[in-house]
Amino acid sequence: MRRAGELSHSYLSGKARPVSVRWVGNQNSRWGSATPAERTIRLSDKLQGMPAWVVDYVLLHELSHLLVAGHDASFWRLLEAYPDTDRAKAFLEGVSYATSRGMPAEESPPVED
Repeated sequence: MRRAGELSHSYLSGKARPVSVRWVGNQNSRWGSATPAERTIRLSDKLQGMPAWVVDYVLLHELSHLLVAGHDASFWRLLEAYPDTDRAKAFLEGVSYATSRGMPAEESPPVED
């Protein structure tokens, strides 16, 4: 919750105010999800151990969904200020590609910030 507040303040003028942010183990095809009506955010526990800038991107992505439900142009404009958006998206695409090819996370090379 603390980090969500910091990211909302830094990148969304404090407009995204979740009531809860929690880690979950049941997100097999998503890195995170948000329920705007309830102002809740869930982050996949698969993010744990990834670089902080990747986790921050996913959290900021879900915070943005509290303000804009879909992935239209206004949604992506909210993420433009975050300097690591493109890098984090590429990182997550690489992880998804590797795991879809059967490379277990424990065999992945170590990730450095």
